[in-house]
Amino acid sequence: MNIRLLKAFVVLAEKGNYADAARALFISQPALTKQINLLESQVNMSLFSRGRHGAVLTANGKRLLPEAEKVVRQTQLFMQHAERVSKGVEGHIAVGFGLSSFYLAPRCIADFRRDFPGVEMSLTDLPSFQQYEQLQNDELQVGFVRVPPPVALEYLPLFTDRLVLVAPAASPTMSVAEWLTKRPLLRLYDERGRGLNAQIDRFLHDNGLFISSTQLTDDIQTIVAMVVAGIGVAILPTSVTHIAPPELMIFPLTGESISWEVGIARDASREDVIRDNFIASVAAAFPGHPDSAAMRQAPDHTDA
Repeated sequence: MNIRLLKAFVVLAEKGNYADAARALFISQPALTKQINLLESQVNMSLFSRGRHGAVLTANGKRLLPEAEKVVRQTQLFMQHAERVSKGVEGHIAVGFGLSSFYLAPRCIADFRRDFPGVEMSLTDLPSFQQYEQLQNDELQVGFVRVPPPVALEYLPLFTDRLVLVAPAASPTMSVAEWLTKRPLLRLYDERGRGLNAQIDRFLHDNGLFISSTQLTDDIQTIVAMVVAGIGVAILPTSVTHIAPPELMIFPLTGESISWEVGIARDASREDVIRDNFIASVAAAFPGHPDSAAMRQAPDHTDA
């Protein structure tokens, strides 16, 4: 049944007059008459009695009117919701982030929610390699990841992250090589920090540095606490040192393989207005920000 027929029924019942109802519906009176006649033929009953006093609901018309009003009201609500969804101001997206975006991603979500309060968002802490997979499976719609991705995703570079050495403050001053040979290197398990561990290994190899021993743990906060306790030292992204307490010393590193690009990625094969609005919001947050419409396409290495 065409919703226009039910709306004509509701408006005519409200106005009680064909001329007034036709004006309210922005149609001609003969067109309104045809709509009411068609609706009556479809429900196989008379809905109005016509007389000199206008259009008066029949007993059956009175019984059907409340349900017709509810359907018309629900349709209006649906169309309003559809309009908000089409503009990307209502709905839900899932966002992933990693170590390098530990501080950035929540700030970007807070900024976006101020402009789009009707959008529900979830934020999940995942290493980049897991985000790549979930972006392709549509489990995530946006990911803050190392770029360029090794899979066919579109991405936008945002900033360069770098390695730093983190050591306990109440310790003698030593060179990076001395720290690494005299204290255990605290690292994440590969399941949690595969990208960071690979970056650390490249840095150590390319700069001819050796470590005395390694101790593994599950998260950055535990590593920081263990460094404060004097158990060892750590090589971490500089972007996470904002959580470092004053009991730590932070040493910038030099040499080869100390930096990498961090950006935001999406699967462009799927349309998502909310996701694209979020990416534009993130891009605009950076001074001299990149153009979110000019995202780069990573090559597809799946067949390589």
